[in-house]
Amino acid sequence: MMITNGDKAPTFSLRATDKSEVSLEDFRGQNVVLLFFPLAFTGVCTDELCTMRDNLADYEGLNAKVLAVSVDSLFTLEKFKNDNNYNFTMLSDFNKNVSRAYGALYENFVLDMKGVSKRSAFVIDKEGTVQYAEVLESAGDLPNFEKVKETLSSLN
Repeated sequence: MMITNGDKAPTFSLRATDKSEVSLEDFRGQNVVLLFFPLAFTGVCTDELCTMRDNLADYEGLNAKVLAVSVDSLFTLEKFKNDNNYNFTMLSDFNKNVSRAYGALYENFVLDMKGVSKRSAFVIDKEGTVQYAEVLESAGDLPNFEKVKETLSSLN
């Protein structure tokens, strides 16, 4: 299923690196940048999330919370977060339900890995409606962060 602009964002609850449960509903009244990424500790994912870390003030200035999701375990994500000083919430979609709900799941990824999140970016507005959706087929590509910021600017 493809999620497109104007769709209601699928709700979810996932575990964060601190083992707390985080729900999309927790952010009602704020814009959310929801990023899916394939795997912790891989080159492009690390670059993408370091870019997000270094520009977080831009997103916060646009009244947005950043949530990064992968199918890695929360223990792996905790190490990844700590090693790179990520300053945003990281969530484990270990059971792959949320990646699937957003149409952001490779059934077959590299090296015979099954069920890995596709690199994707979604902007969800204060009411829970998707305002920007980008699901990349190539794991080597990065989301269009300028478009993400433009979308957020238009919501404020």
